[in-house]
Amino acid sequence: MATPAERRGHRRDTARRRRDWGLLTSDAIRGWYRTIERPDWNPPDWVFGPVWTTLYAMMGIALVKVLRSEGRADERALAVALFAIQLALNLGWSWIFFVQHDLGLALAEIIGLWLAIAATAGAFGRVQPAAGALLLPYLGWVTFASLLTASIWQLNR
Repeated sequence: MATPAERRGHRRDTARRRRDWGLLTSDAIRGWYRTIERPDWNPPDWVFGPVWTTLYAMMGIALVKVLRSEGRADERALAVALFAIQLALNLGWSWIFFVQHDLGLALAEIIGLWLAIAATAGAFGRVQPAAGALLLPYLGWVTFASLLTASIWQLNR
């Protein structure tokens, strides 16, 4: 198990990577994203930052709860592996949508992301029920984001 110092370092590294990724996609948000057709119910741009900050904090807390749990090591390992997969898919969606501008692929990818989040929430819940519950708002937001992605794809194809 990681020491407190190792966990703090991991959180700092994760925050740094997330910030760098945000810088990468922010140019596309200020440019390309504002030029495409979006549905009337698309939230204003300022909503996304606080929502994602909150969701990432909840994801981090959930992961720590799983890592600190005293349950079966194999269940913990599966939960952490699923977490890594959904996180990679999360980052992949941003790249596909905002950098590659491939709306159809982004729609297909976000469906896979939704499934990975659902599997992760289930696995987390088996290890530590509160950890699984902490991922449910994330699943809800990605459900909304999936509908938004589908609408944007349809409006711009």
